This record gives sequence, structure tokens and C-alpha cells, in this order.
Amino acid sequence: MSDFVSVASVDSFADPDRQLVEVDDQLVVLVHAGGNFFALDDVCTHDGGPLSDGAIDPEGCTIACPRHGAKFDLATGAAKTMPATKATKAHEVKVEGGQVYVRLAD
Repeated sequence: MSDFVSVASVDSFADPDRQLVEVDDQLVVLVHAGGNFFALDDVCTHDGGPLSDGAIDPEGCTIACPRHGAKFDLATGAAKTMPATKATKAHEVKVEGGQVYVRLAD
């Protein structure tokens, strides 16, 4: 398993908000919603669309692909609506000292 990598300052986010960050040469969408931070692979499993361009639903804890509207659970990456049927990968996030850290899942 990789180490935690500092990717952003907590102060650089509204709520809800998102940023595309790079962790160990991999693009990850970092989302702040409902007071929590989440990190997912920046790819819709339906057709490869960039989740970082999608709408965030803080109450439903989802992000939607901007291409066809598939929604993914921010905490687990699970596909919640069609046309996606496979999860996108969720990564571990921690906040310390005003910084957000991400550790890539295996």
C-alpha cells in the first residue's frame, strides 16, 4: 500500500467542492461534501468520463458523471445509478494540520 500524500489545503475548498489532484502519478478527484473529504479515481466506469467535472450531491453523498449522469458513492466508489454498473476506486483520506492527505488503494 502506498503512503499518504499531501494533496491540498483544507482552506482551498468550499463545501461542496472538488479538485483534481495527482497522487503517485494517478489522477484522483478530491471531494469536500457534507464536511467530509473523499477521494475517487477520476474516471466513470461506464465510458471513462472525468468525474471531476461532475455534479456533487452532498445529501446523497454522490458525484455524477457529466457525460451520461451515472452516480457514484463518494465514500465507497460504488455505482449508484445506470448506466454505470461497476464501482470506481475509492481511496483513503485523512486531514491533519489543515492539510488533506490521500493514500491510494491497492
